[in-house]
Amino acid sequence: MWIFIINLIIHRIVAKTSLTSPPWPEVKLPNPVEEAKHHAEVVQKVNEMIATGQYGRLFAVVHFASKQYKITSEDLIMMDNVLQAECGDRIRMEKVLLVGADDFTLIGRPLLGRDLVRVEATVIEKTVSWPKINMRFRKKQNYLRKKSKI
Repeated sequence: MWIFIINLIIHRIVAKTSLTSPPWPEVKLPNPVEEAKHHAEVVQKVNEMIATGQYGRLFAVVHFASKQYKITSEDLIMMDNVLQAECGDRIRMEKVLLVGADDFTLIGRPLLGRDLVRVEATVIEKTVSWPKINMRFRKKQNYLRKKSKI
């Protein structure tokens, strides 16, 4: 009989606090089968829009030469790295982070697959950039060193 009374007293004394339950609502994870079905439907709608040409102007965010560029068709990009390509060569940019248009956006986690999107660029001009100057200077010590790299 004492056990029953103690249990009632314990249940009445314990108040509902932030330690008894989390302050945020419980998150229900989606069913993987339904998520895959939804993904297939979205990809099918995007493919239909692309096949009929109702997508408007496309843009993409690509990662190239340690930088990210937002590009559209017929854009010019100037970069300061050395490529093993000659003028007129086509380059395929494989690290595509995002592709979008007026009605849809495909976001990669972290990259979009090679089978989903293809971004190609053509090398138009290849020139030598201006020399980079590395200069060291110490004040009040008559120390000045200057090196230039091309």
